[in-house]
Amino acid sequence: MRAVGWAHAFPVAKGVRAARAWTAEHLASLGWAADAPDTVHSVLLTVSELVTNAHVHAASTAHLVLTWDGDLLHVSVADDDPRLPRPREADARATSGRGLGIVDALADTWDVRPGDHRKTITACFRAPGAAAQQDGPP
Repeated sequence: MRAVGWAHAFPVAKGVRAARAWTAEHLASLGWAADAPDTVHSVLLTVSELVTNAHVHAASTAHLVLTWDGDLLHVSVADDDPRLPRPREADARATSGRGLGIVDALADTWDVRPGDHRKTITACFRAPGAAAQQDGPP
């Protein structure tokens, strides 16, 4: 299978809701809504966290790219701030500071790639059913 991908920019004014809706449309085209509703929820929450981080911490448009390679869905968000995020412990009363922890808990893998004038955070999710196939007998 060839990889397929979609890209869209979400300015701060357009918000996280538009990014979630856009992502949900593309996940539906992959059939994940019926096959893996929990994975869809995890992807949508990850999109919310990464786009929010781009808007709040980088005061930047969030450049969202979804790439499906048949095994993994790569969810990448780039922003116009080259400073790399630092995971931190959020105080129990804090209203922020948990985004990367949430992404770490939901995604199968994630990483940060620095650039000259931006950074990209990518979270990857296994295809529905992939874990069951891998966990079966050899």
